[in-house]
Amino acid sequence: MHGSIEQGMSQTHGNTHIRHFLVRLPKSMEEVWPAVAEAGGLSAWCTPVDVLEPRLDGTVALRDLGAGRVTAWDVDRVAEYTVEGGGRLRFHLERDGERGSTLRFTHEYQGEGASEAEWRSRFERLIEQVG
Repeated sequence: MHGSIEQGMSQTHGNTHIRHFLVRLPKSMEEVWPAVAEAGGLSAWCTPVDVLEPRLDGTVALRDLGAGRVTAWDVDRVAEYTVEGGGRLRFHLERDGERGSTLRFTHEYQGEGASEAEWRSRFERLIEQVG
């Protein structure tokens, strides 16, 4: 199984933008979890991480996106970070067959955010990292 990135979807509600991606990964949720919920994992494909306290209400500082709090945390399943200036980033993992997993990603933000192409490039790096 190879990874894949489905077409990103964007919505705008007033001043709020919401971007969704569905990324299929060739590894189990447990194997993908460190890439979305640990500083080293996120730094390898998404953005450098200065601080990440892996727990609900922990501190997070994502160098290119902002600093804030961990606003959802369900080990091996959901990691959500809400950062000032960068909005809310939600990584939701689900099983996909016996060996794979699916990442449902949501980025909710106001103003300018990373483009679909920038996120697609990040997810390509994620697929390479966990593949």
